[in-house]
Amino acid sequence: MGRHTDKVGDAFPRAPSQEEWDRMGQEERDRVVATLPHEVTYEEMAMPEGDDHQEPKLLAREALRGYFKRRGRKAYVGSELPVYYPAERRFAPDLLVVLDVENHRRKKWLVSHEGHGLDWVMEIHAGGDRKKDAEFNVSRYARLGIPEYFIFDGGRLTLEGYRLATPDARSYTRMESRNGRFTSEVLGLDLQVEGEDVRFWTGNAPLLVSDEFIERLEDQTMILQRRAQEESRRAQEESRRADEESRRADEAERRARELEAELARLRRG
Repeated sequence: MGRHTDKVGDAFPRAPSQEEWDRMGQEERDRVVATLPHEVTYEEMAMPEGDDHQEPKLLAREALRGYFKRRGRKAYVGSELPVYYPAERRFAPDLLVVLDVENHRRKKWLVSHEGHGLDWVMEIHAGGDRKKDAEFNVSRYARLGIPEYFIFDGGRLTLEGYRLATPDARSYTRMESRNGRFTSEVLGLDLQVEGEDVRFWTGNAPLLVSDEFIERLEDQTMILQRRAQEESRRAQEESRRADEESRRADEAERRARELEAELARLRRG
């Protein structure tokens, strides 16, 4: 998200440098946190790109939030959150992950205040100029030390992955896919394009979103109901057979008594 300019002298808000932050007292730091704006201006934003941009982002965010919650791992997963690195022009990635931090609602991410930069970023491109995502951000995010950066092109239905080879590296190495899958070492997950979206995998199991969980539960419920109905039918059939066998046994016993009585009568006669 955002236009691909980064002029040092522009008027867009910036956080203090780390040196300035370190010299501040707590009251001054609190004032900086409170006053840095959390709205992103029109001049910084790209034009709206509709569902092709929104849907993949929302599905990916939901899948990742559910994954970390189920694992019981602290992680913040956000989207289009204004991010302030020291002395850098702010930006708002389509999707971001920061590991091992408290997961509470935020209006912005101030690196000096949080004590942690971003661990993982994905930008979703749906149309127009790809320069921001494919060139400008590849350079900028590497320079900021963001370990992994992915680009999903919703128009071309392609996925690209970039990684810092070492923590000190400041240029990305492009990832190679295996059978269309990319491995995120940061997330511990695989990613691939599936349909019009990005699917996350843990091993051979896909990460599901709520609608998919509901659909799977409904399918499992239907299967269990069918099994229960079949078991009930079998039980009724077995009960019917048992009743029939009991009736036949009673009939045979009655007939045996009649024959025994007839035989006794003939012997007396």
